[in-house]
Amino acid sequence: MLDPLRQIDGVGPKLWNMMLADLLLVGDPERERWTTTGASMIAIDTLVHNFLHRTGVLRRFNSDHAYGPACYATNGCAEIISGLAERIDAREFNPANPAFFPRFVQHALWGFCAASAWDICNGNRIDDRWACENRYCPAFADCDRLPLKNNPAG
Repeated sequence: MLDPLRQIDGVGPKLWNMMLADLLLVGDPERERWTTTGASMIAIDTLVHNFLHRTGVLRRFNSDHAYGPACYATNGCAEIISGLAERIDAREFNPANPAFFPRFVQHALWGFCAASAWDICNGNRIDDRWACENRYCPAFADCDRLPLKNNPAG
């Protein structure tokens, strides 16, 4: 279904995935497959990928890779987020949510990073050459604080 839409110049696959996921989630609640499909669609952007790198999640899962197609490959970002979603009952945040809701987890990670949301873990706040020093970050104690780029002094 998405292949023909991807031919539209200037609109990338991430945006199409997010739009389709949202449409399926709010379309017809009586169509369980629509809701299940929309809830499981994950769109990996640089914010989410870089968060998983900076925090050490990719390294902990032996999944270090560059942003791109590997994010959707076996043991990539999407699979890791899906695994996290298996451990979270999203109904605790909203009873109308499905229990297994990878899109919710992905969106929460994105919001933690996005300048238009929490604006905590991103290149605007962290110099990519160095480890994060934000001791007020709610994830600081559990974060590996890995720089995205090689440290020129290191």
